Amino acid sequence: MRAFITFVCAFTAVAITFAGPTAIAADRQSYDIVVYGGTAGGVAAAVQGARMGKSVVLIVPGRHVGGLTSGGLGATDIGNKAAIGGISREFYRRLGLYYANDGAWTFQKRDAYKSGRQAGENEMWTFEPHVAEATLRDMLNEAHVTVVFGKRLDLANGVKKSGGRISTIVMDDGTNYGGKIFIDATYEGDLLAKAGVAYTVGREANSKYGETLNGVQTAHAVKHQFMKPVDPFIKPGDPASGLLPGIHAGEPGHDGDENRRVQAYNFRMCLTDSPENRIPFPKPAGYDPLRYELLLRYIQAGVFDAFCSNLPMPNRKSDCNNCGAFSTDNINMNYDYPDGDYATREKIFQEHVVYQQGLMWFLANDPRVPEKIRGEIGRWGLCRDEFQETGGWPHQLYVREARRMEGEYVMTQDNCQGRKVADDPVGLAAYTMDSHNTQRYVKDGKAINEGDVQVGGFSPYPISYRSLVPKEAECTNLLVPVCLSATHIAYGSIRMEPVFMVLGQSAATAAALAIDAQQPVQRVDFKKLQVRLLADRQVLEWTGPKAHTGRDPKKLPGLVIDDADAVVTGDWTVSTAIGGFVGNGYRHDGNSGKGEKSAKFAFKIEKPGRYEVRIASPPDGNRATRVPITIEAADGEKTAYVNQREKPKLEGFHSVGPYRFDKTAAITVSNVGTDGYVIIDAVQLVPVE
Repeated sequence: MRAFITFVCAFTAVAITFAGPTAIAADRQSYDIVVYGGTAGGVAAAVQGARMGKSVVLIVPGRHVGGLTSGGLGATDIGNKAAIGGISREFYRRLGLYYANDGAWTFQKRDAYKSGRQAGENEMWTFEPHVAEATLRDMLNEAHVTVVFGKRLDLANGVKKSGGRISTIVMDDGTNYGGKIFIDATYEGDLLAKAGVAYTVGREANSKYGETLNGVQTAHAVKHQFMKPVDPFIKPGDPASGLLPGIHAGEPGHDGDENRRVQAYNFRMCLTDSPENRIPFPKPAGYDPLRYELLLRYIQAGVFDAFCSNLPMPNRKSDCNNCGAFSTDNINMNYDYPDGDYATREKIFQEHVVYQQGLMWFLANDPRVPEKIRGEIGRWGLCRDEFQETGGWPHQLYVREARRMEGEYVMTQDNCQGRKVADDPVGLAAYTMDSHNTQRYVKDGKAINEGDVQVGGFSPYPISYRSLVPKEAECTNLLVPVCLSATHIAYGSIRMEPVFMVLGQSAATAAALAIDAQQPVQRVDFKKLQVRLLADRQVLEWTGPKAHTGRDPKKLPGLVIDDADAVVTGDWTVSTAIGGFVGNGYRHDGNSGKGEKSAKFAFKIEKPGRYEVRIASPPDGNRATRVPITIEAADGEKTAYVNQREKPKLEGFHSVGPYRFDKTAAITVSNVGTDGYVIIDAVQLVPVE
């Protein structure tokens, strides 16, 4: 399998022009719009450009169109379906028409499949990879788009510019493509980088844009975390024996600081439990059982959560994603990918193939794995009718994040949470701010994951047109709908396949208008752009129910620490369901894991004295009536209790009394012995006269 995957990545160039009465000649070398990148966003851009009467070429570095949409991510990450319009929604409606036909159902009855659409919907939101690609190819065919496969940008001398404009891009086989406007629709951002456009990789410091969820995240890394301590050393208890594979030496960095490491990649496997369509998980060449020793120890500690995200898709298939502390995400192994050359990326690609295939083979076959787990994993396998060139294995690596442009406008956490609103929207984003783990390191003799962030609860929000264009001084005829201008944490909300299609369409619309007006893309008349986008059924404004917004802790009296800055233990769930909270939301314990979850709010006291301790918690009838609050004061440790079902009397805070503090104060909220949902929101210290 490994050699076969290498063959697919190191493909021979193939040029294909879809047939049609007005198809452009395949040997043409200059176009109105040149789209580089065969992602779903690239397809939407190419289709829209052609529909607007422009000559368009879609250059695909690989053999397939669709990127992750046709590469295994069949359980669409949406956020809010009503935020999706235009060509993106058209794609999902086409899938709906396909699956409305009984003939589309070969391995199960249509009525037996309960996911993917709700009553009255015309769209289908879960789908098989080969159906997605066929649908995208149909759309390209109908629009008479010239599609060229197997052409990669020359990373050394691939971009020719004149007067601040790209004139020609050169492939690594020497082929040239000229254009009036270029669109970089790749996951990697190669075209924008080689055009001299500013970009960043990794996580910005929180301080750079006034964020709280960017940079290193150790204190809040409670999701997809080791729930039981696991020894990280090759010989348990012996640091001199070295670290197990997949763990890096050294410190993770300080919370909120800049970090150039990149969140983990994986493959979104399309699996099946249908015996007639199932291929058993292969044992890859280069398989090393030591690679999974950490997982084995975790299982032996009593936790198995590596297979908890296996989402149903049509025809007894699934979309399998990372889940838990040790799963399909290949943490620590992709840092050189964004800026890497093709050889470097191929090496990383292959490492991910061996890791993830080996993981599945290990779980299904290693006799040290409990029989129950082997049985559960072993009944699944790859699909004979998917990814047939590669034996059922996905051809697309899930590059969750690589380069991000630093453009005219940078989308940030404030945009996601509604504190800043772009006035030139070209689409909406709606998904949770989501980052997968970025590091696996050692602390106190235990393996720890770092980087996972999952914060939602906000309304769909507008994406600025200026976030799709570079600074005018850098390039005047380039649009970037995939590696757009956003911080790491904002990109974690925007980076969803339906949104990439929305932005691809909007980018191509702007490209066509720029061509007609003979203007730089930065000077496109936004009013004209808006009119055309609305005519093409893009959704530019959210008119549905608005999510709750929180109170700014900086504007509250006294000393305030929000739950986002507390040191939490255990798995807490972020929520914004009930208003009146402080900051971006609050957390609850899920009314589970009693005695295992806590949050410590640590204060530095500049003026020693007496302070009233107040606890914020939005009330509800399902809350715990006696939540223990431990106060570490100058006079010793004290415990008080809060009834979180009652409405707080002090502007959203419960008072637990005055205490004397010297240089520090520590307030800990826990769920020990509680009789309902425990809330952590904020702690306030107010000086007592």
